[in-house]
Amino acid sequence: MKKILKKIYDLLPGPVKKYYWRTRSKAGKMLMLRFIFPLAYARYTKGKKIRRKKAVFVEVRHPKITDSFRVLYDRLIAEGYEVSAQFIENIKPGRKAFIARCLKMLEDIADAHYVFVNDSCNVTSCVRLRPGTMIIQTWHGCGAFKKWGMSTAELIFGEDRKAQEKYPGYANLSYVTVSSPEVIWAYEEAMNLKHEDGQVVPVGVSRTDVFFDQSFVSAAYEKVKQIFPAAGEKKIILYAPTFRGRVAKAQSADRMDIMAMKKALGDKYILLLKHHPLVKELPVVPEEAADFAMDVTKLMEIDELLCVSDICISDYSSLIFEYSLFERPMIFFAYDLDEYFDWRGFYYNYDELTPGPVFTETDEIIDYIEHIDERFDRAEVHAFRQKFMSACDGHATDRILELMEKGQKDSRNRKG
Repeated sequence: MKKILKKIYDLLPGPVKKYYWRTRSKAGKMLMLRFIFPLAYARYTKGKKIRRKKAVFVEVRHPKITDSFRVLYDRLIAEGYEVSAQFIENIKPGRKAFIARCLKMLEDIADAHYVFVNDSCNVTSCVRLRPGTMIIQTWHGCGAFKKWGMSTAELIFGEDRKAQEKYPGYANLSYVTVSSPEVIWAYEEAMNLKHEDGQVVPVGVSRTDVFFDQSFVSAAYEKVKQIFPAAGEKKIILYAPTFRGRVAKAQSADRMDIMAMKKALGDKYILLLKHHPLVKELPVVPEEAADFAMDVTKLMEIDELLCVSDICISDYSSLIFEYSLFERPMIFFAYDLDEYFDWRGFYYNYDELTPGPVFTETDEIIDYIEHIDERFDRAEVHAFRQKFMSACDGHATDRILELMEKGQKDSRNRKG
């Protein structure tokens, strides 16, 4: 790797070299995305033939294969593909190490026929992709809830439009797989795509296939019993809020009165808390509530928790789309709705979109749960599911494999 870096460095004009490692600066970003990475990729592809059964999964933020990739990853291995994974961890400190990880990833995809990404990636977007390589964006969520990408260009959360167009995160995409035809427009807007027919395809989201796998569901119930024996035969309330602030310094919601929840609902329910994976400092569960509430952020995956939960409390997280597949009660604890709207915004009117009551106080949540049998409207959740999750039926991964075969026949290679 050091030899490759040195060779690339030697290709740079003299006046530019002194800025080489200033990767925190605008000049450094330009060097990486306009020169270093494209030159490295071109060098890696030289003399290599495309390996028709090679698939590379690129995790942009996380150091492991996440649940948004897991089903498809395992399936391709079972189908006899040559599968590898690259973890570029773009929010991890240490810029030199990050560059090295990116170069390793570019070397790996240089002869791959299929590349999968599940997030914005300006590294795979900045190269002149060779003919024969397909990049498929499977995204890490379903539906279209809070805004992201180009949709946030004029909001506090996102980069401005000029910056996103200069260093795009969604170029070179052959396909983008989504959960229903309803949300195609939102992904085209967020990814700044050219509205090319057939690029955003509602074939379903691979990760949702596990919800139709009874062995997976049964294993999730057993896991809860092992981790939290106090659960017994009680019903499970899941509280899974999204993060606040920017990605690098993500914070979690901390307004829920857990002790009040225990006092009112502890006889019939337990409370499991699952914070967003980007949150590093987790809110503390009171010791007095240890027999009622447990933070399982590091112990269980969100897909497992969605399977076992009788009620889901969230706020602005896209997990509500997956949870709608079970047609169970949802509650929206949106105590900072106005502030969040100004910060990031939504694709649909929040009050009209949410298939359940919206509350700002814990007491309101308690009252609703105490009367949930008469207040829960299953028809509302069913309609939500039909609108936003119509392509998620347990066979999304099958259709993605068909898409791969179709792409191979068409030799399709689009620029986003």
